[in-house]
Amino acid sequence: MKTRRTLAMVMTTLSLALLATAASAESSEEAKRLMKLRDAERYEVSTSHSATKAGAARVHIAAPVANVKKAVTDFKNYSKFISKFDKAKVVGRDGDKTDVYLQVPILKGAAKIWAVVRFEPMKTVNGEEVLEGQMIKGNVKRMDARWRIKKIDDENTQLNLELLIVPKLPVPGSMVTGEVKYAADEAVIGSRNRVEREWNAKKKK
Repeated sequence: MKTRRTLAMVMTTLSLALLATAASAESSEEAKRLMKLRDAERYEVSTSHSATKAGAARVHIAAPVANVKKAVTDFKNYSKFISKFDKAKVVGRDGDKTDVYLQVPILKGAAKIWAVVRFEPMKTVNGEEVLEGQMIKGNVKRMDARWRIKKIDDENTQLNLELLIVPKLPVPGSMVTGEVKYAADEAVIGSRNRVEREWNAKKKK
């Protein structure tokens, strides 16, 4: 009986190790692909919050993690480097949480949505720096944002943004997700351009 338990424990440990190795290899390949692509890669994410999928995008940034973290937490200047945000401003703080007003055009400009999103402090999850925000009020049913920042090496970083928008209008979820993917794309590209410009200027000094 004891031998069986020991064998089961060994098999479980080996399985977890293999899964971790496979995940690490997949992550490494993704980083190499994005580095070579030099453009954003759009995708969708299922969530437990809604039947509507989150629109997402990821991009390689040739700059350190600290510089990327500085950009994605510069809430009041989002509209200056993320073109999809018509307006962005800090409207309040609740302890270490930050309330940010965001306005985004959807349906090819036919409508504009707005929301006050409460961002939690950045935290480390599975080796990534994660910044999450959830809507506390707005003219949509739901608006959530999740930035994920992953260190590749000392001067290279991967940035992901997952953006969930659920409008009150009777619009097919797939249509909304499609547009939100492009918004996420513009957000990570805008962030990359700002970060790399500032980092390259600093290196020249």
